[in-house]
Amino acid sequence: MTTDKWNSGTSYEPYVGRWSRRVAREFLSWLDIPAERRWLDVGCGTGALSHTILEVAQPREVKGVDRSEAFISFAREHIVDKRASFAVGDAENLPEDASSYDVVVSGLVLNFVPDQKRAVSEMRRATSPKGVVAAYVWDYADQMQMMRVFWDAAVALNPDVLELDEVRRFPICKPEPLTELFLSAGLRQAEARPIDIATHFSDFDDYWSPFLGGQGPAPSYAMALTEDDRTQLRETIRARLPIQPDGSIDLIARAWAVRGIH
Repeated sequence: MTTDKWNSGTSYEPYVGRWSRRVAREFLSWLDIPAERRWLDVGCGTGALSHTILEVAQPREVKGVDRSEAFISFAREHIVDKRASFAVGDAENLPEDASSYDVVVSGLVLNFVPDQKRAVSEMRRATSPKGVVAAYVWDYADQMQMMRVFWDAAVALNPDVLELDEVRRFPICKPEPLTELFLSAGLRQAEARPIDIATHFSDFDDYWSPFLGGQGPAPSYAMALTEDDRTQLRETIRARLPIQPDGSIDLIARAWAVRGIH
């Protein structure tokens, strides 16, 4: 079994970071948080959500926390704003005092946390009374199409790969389990909704090359293959994609967003 790798912000950005930023804008519009609030971004990665908060939400401060030192270094280097700070930390044991933030959010992280209820409980603990806790994750089962095409091709070539497929690994990534998770952690008025964005790839290389960066489950699997097997996977995926006459590829990426009140 391959191990998910999270050690290169430069490789993660073209794979998921660029799409996470677009989801983040819709996510923040949905939350509709007033200006001058204190934000905590749990599992901030390369800073996609933190950066978008700074751009559109007029925060008083934003702190990003992530387990990956490489991602934290990337965020610190690329987000130069006196309102922002970043620290290495664990979602299951947040290095924050209780009731420290008005809004605690997480983008594309909850499904990777072993104890998801503990993580959401920690997010709730760090949130002030009547504050907002919210998150989004990919719809691996259906409309995160760039990943769905990848895994469907991988399983077609090797049925044993089904156990590595993110839809099998992450059953939490659906509206009902997400809502139940938030309620079970003590949050009120929990609700979920889809966020769909268009993902445009200029050509097949624009789609395929980010999988060679080895960041996350699908790229980690791709890079664990032999060169021959990886070539076979690449060509199987190419045959399944809706490639336009000009070589471009247009897909949909759906995230499920969830929010609740402390």
